[in-house]
Amino acid sequence: MKAYYNNKRNVHFHAILLFILVFVTGCSSTKYIADYQSIVKNVKIDSIDKAFEEEALNYIQKDIRPTSTVGINVIIYNMFNTKNGRYKTSNIKPLGTPPPILDSALVEISRSQIEKFLMSKGYFMAKVKSEIKVKNKRADVFFKANPGPVFQINKIKFEIPDELVSKFYMESRAVQTYLKEGMRYDDDSLAHERDRIYTVMKERGYFDFARPYVKYEVDSNLNSSKANVTLIIDNPQDKPKHEQFFIGEANVIIAPNSDGFPDTLNMNDRVFKGLRYTDLSKKFRRNPIVRYNFLHQGEYYNIYNENLTYDRMYELNVFKNVKIDYNRPKDSANKVFPVIQLIPQKIMSNRVEGEVPFNAGTVGFTLSNTYTNNNLFRGAERFEFQVKGGLQSRIGQGNSLFKDIYQRDFSISANLTVPRLMLPFITARPGRRGGMPHTIFSTSYVYAQQKSFFERHVFLTSLTYEFVESKSKYHSVTPLNFEYRFGGLLFDINDPTNGEELFKNFYNLVLLNRRDITLGIKYTYSLNADKLLTNGSFIYFRGSMDLAGNMLQLATSIAGDKPNLAEDKYAKVFGLPFNQYMRPELDLRWYKSLGGDKQFVARVNSGIGYAYGNSKSVPFEKLFFAGGSSGIRAWQARTLGPGNYDRGKELTSDSVRRALYGLDQLGELHIEANLEYRYKLLNKFFGAKLKGAIFLDAGNVWNVTRTGTPSTYFDFKKLGKQIAVGTGMGFRYDVQYFVFRFDVGLKLKDPQFEGSDQWMFKRFFTGNKTFKDNYYLTHSPERYRFVQYNFGIGMPF
Repeated sequence: MKAYYNNKRNVHFHAILLFILVFVTGCSSTKYIADYQSIVKNVKIDSIDKAFEEEALNYIQKDIRPTSTVGINVIIYNMFNTKNGRYKTSNIKPLGTPPPILDSALVEISRSQIEKFLMSKGYFMAKVKSEIKVKNKRADVFFKANPGPVFQINKIKFEIPDELVSKFYMESRAVQTYLKEGMRYDDDSLAHERDRIYTVMKERGYFDFARPYVKYEVDSNLNSSKANVTLIIDNPQDKPKHEQFFIGEANVIIAPNSDGFPDTLNMNDRVFKGLRYTDLSKKFRRNPIVRYNFLHQGEYYNIYNENLTYDRMYELNVFKNVKIDYNRPKDSANKVFPVIQLIPQKIMSNRVEGEVPFNAGTVGFTLSNTYTNNNLFRGAERFEFQVKGGLQSRIGQGNSLFKDIYQRDFSISANLTVPRLMLPFITARPGRRGGMPHTIFSTSYVYAQQKSFFERHVFLTSLTYEFVESKSKYHSVTPLNFEYRFGGLLFDINDPTNGEELFKNFYNLVLLNRRDITLGIKYTYSLNADKLLTNGSFIYFRGSMDLAGNMLQLATSIAGDKPNLAEDKYAKVFGLPFNQYMRPELDLRWYKSLGGDKQFVARVNSGIGYAYGNSKSVPFEKLFFAGGSSGIRAWQARTLGPGNYDRGKELTSDSVRRALYGLDQLGELHIEANLEYRYKLLNKFFGAKLKGAIFLDAGNVWNVTRTGTPSTYFDFKKLGKQIAVGTGMGFRYDVQYFVFRFDVGLKLKDPQFEGSDQWMFKRFFTGNKTFKDNYYLTHSPERYRFVQYNFGIGMPF
């Protein structure tokens, strides 16, 4: 064993040495270029306002711009695209980024572009000079700017001959404008104002209005570095004014199938409320589709209503293509007639998915089949029926995978999503802001079995309303959430061998061995979820509340059935006890852009389950766990906490530790914090981007009720001793539509130990094997793992 351990360390040493050699040789790009060439190692722009430095760097030509991330892109490029001591000129592999080779022509172009950029920012007299210094085939490029005085807008004049257009513009200008007297001159501000004018006019019936009608004249021949700006909105050529248009009869036409429209169309003869509906596929009812047409006969043309119709038709999720054209008959001079062409997507589909979730110590698989019908009742209702099953097995225990299966899961679920709010006694109009509202009917059955311990059956039924207040504000209300649970223990609770110890350390044991019901409500609110896949700066918030049992408690109290928890007497409905609890949870994150693909994320995630009234504890499925690929990544899911809980001390039997695996380390309170720095490693890596991350995670779970083991209780005074800390790094393979993720987590502080023994960094490098062997003696069948590997799809948060 000692020889094996030493060999393993030698392998690690030689692997690190090999990596260093590859890194050093890969960095030496100069040996692959000709004697007259140089590699650009540094580019600097001097004497520019700090507010414009980063943007000015973007005007330097990319081919002479030094790469970031310690040249890792160039290292990879050199490894795959060099031959015989020179860069390849053919058969170039799309891996990494070539080094920036100095080109004086590109330096001059960059100098000119920086100068023009400064002029666009109000430095009309700006001059930029360039300088190149070369030493040992390495070049430094300097751009020195003499920006001169910054010009401000002195006076703004308006030349708008169309009085109505002038009226609309001046009214909108009072609310918002990008052009004000006294501001610094900026070409971008003028462009933003032109776009704003275009939108204002297109929202007020001016169907033919175009951006080129808006022009500017700038007079900078003034003293005191000031400029006069004249805003001009021209009339159409040979016309005295701009013409407003009304919406005429609208046509909604659905193609026969996903192949598109035939050469000839047989249109519906009937026109109802200014709209002709023609369904060539014969698969869609009229009202569920046309309620999301916002181009109504008799109203002024409005580009906002046009875009809203586009959005809602796509959000129905039954059309793969939406196109809106306008007919303009000669006899209707001031009318446009919308033609909304809809090509349906495939209505029914079947998807088989499988995954192999594994962590150090366990491996398993899940297999699911999902049938989807996107138009079940011909009203764009989405129906999903899923069957899913999975197994989980321990590895490294000397047995085959199928002989050490400790967990089995099976579920059947059905969901029906209707694209509107189905509220009793209320006619909910389709929302013009936000997104498509939905009503969701869900039902499912879940079966779970833990070997030699318990089996669990859960039936769930719910009614949920989802609606978007605005693009960034999402609401989900579940006024009806019904759950029926029953299960049984797979061992004799009175068995003196294991029963007493199991009951002592798993205080929720009684809940797994009874039938009960839950009737409650849920609410979820999220902010800025639409920005999660961007690299911007924003605050994300998600808060939820799960509240159950209050209505049943009121009903049973009126009926005279009151609980007495001290005697384990519960109020019942239809002969079954009901759960009463509240479970708030929040997720708060701060995303900070650091330029390009670099981003910093700080996150706090917390939740608590508190039982009261008719319950001593929240249901087993409502408990929290720590660890996992989206939590504290140095621990496997369900193997951290609660509190200072140590399985080796609390569970003295190997068989009990096996039975409770993944079940005894749950808690009623969850607090977690994460810090993560994200950056780009390779721009081109087998057709996609390879990104990296460095992270620091901290947190734990606790119990708040005084049952079970005292070391699991939350105690604010002991919080520092109960917090787990882990760090690590990861890779994200970004293929645009989804991300493959691999994270390596390292335990820094483990709360299952005491005092200074909680800090694991020293043990990782010294005494590693001895510590692991001693740990296994008291925690069998578990082995201590300093490093945890996590695979996932999508970002962790």
